[in-house]
Amino acid sequence: MRQMAIITFLVMAGALPVAAQSWTPPADSERCPSRWGAGDVRGSANHMGPGSVLRAASLIRTGAVIELSHVLTGSMPLGNRRFELFPKPAFMNPESNRRGSNEDLVVTELGQVGTQFDGFGHQTIGPTMYNCVPVEGTLTRDGFTRLGIENVGMLMTRGVLLDIAALRGVDMLDEDYEITAADLEDALARQGLELEAGDAVIIHTGWGQLWDRDVDRYSNAGPGIGVEAAEWLAARDPMLVGSDTTPVEISPNPDPAISLPVHQIMLVVHGIHLLERMKLDELAASGVREFALIVQPLKIQGATGSTVAPAAVY
Repeated sequence: MRQMAIITFLVMAGALPVAAQSWTPPADSERCPSRWGAGDVRGSANHMGPGSVLRAASLIRTGAVIELSHVLTGSMPLGNRRFELFPKPAFMNPESNRRGSNEDLVVTELGQVGTQFDGFGHQTIGPTMYNCVPVEGTLTRDGFTRLGIENVGMLMTRGVLLDIAALRGVDMLDEDYEITAADLEDALARQGLELEAGDAVIIHTGWGQLWDRDVDRYSNAGPGIGVEAAEWLAARDPMLVGSDTTPVEISPNPDPAISLPVHQIMLVVHGIHLLERMKLDELAASGVREFALIVQPLKIQGATGSTVAPAAVY
């Protein structure tokens, strides 16, 4: 006991390092079938319905709309992805009114660029995805035959902004700041709110201000929720979790032995969608913390995700 007390004192005093929180994926038998049923492909999107719409609509009092997506351009943070737009002047019609046409060719990973919605085909634990759907046999040249983003549909629910940057008294969290469950609880208490099942939980870190200013820094690392916070959120049964960072979670993870575990916790284990790279500066500055969130992924059959243009209405 005396030895344990000495070790505890040294850790608290900073004389010994605190081990990074790690995470081990659960076995398929522990996470499947999903709480929504063995054949389910929608996960947390099952919260969508008349109840979530009416609950969200009750929060609309002024009719104000704040757009939460960035503009898609070739200069935006892309990492190893690409976005190229090629204007395509078509032709001049021969009729007397001289109607001309213009179109575009867009070359991009449409499911994974810009403000973006993660589907369940995006991540695996070993060879299986959400609800233990195997990659082998479902991944085809034309996309996934199950878990495609087209299954999500339009979502409208209560959105709750948790402003962790404001909670910590800064414009932007440090790039190695791991958001904890205590941070989330403190932000809720500070804002006088409680989470409800089916909410869209949106986390403001301030990192989005780098979107146009420092593309490389924005893409390479950043603050976000850790394993503990992810499990705390999952226990509150949200429809989705979003943020103004690239992966929503802290990146890289403080434990160098694991890679983006929150993606697996949310998408694969619990079937909770992630909404990444949101534009949250205007919403954070508005002081609005509870609103109707409306978002709909593109119906790209078999895709792993979709660029989206969500909106907060209040």
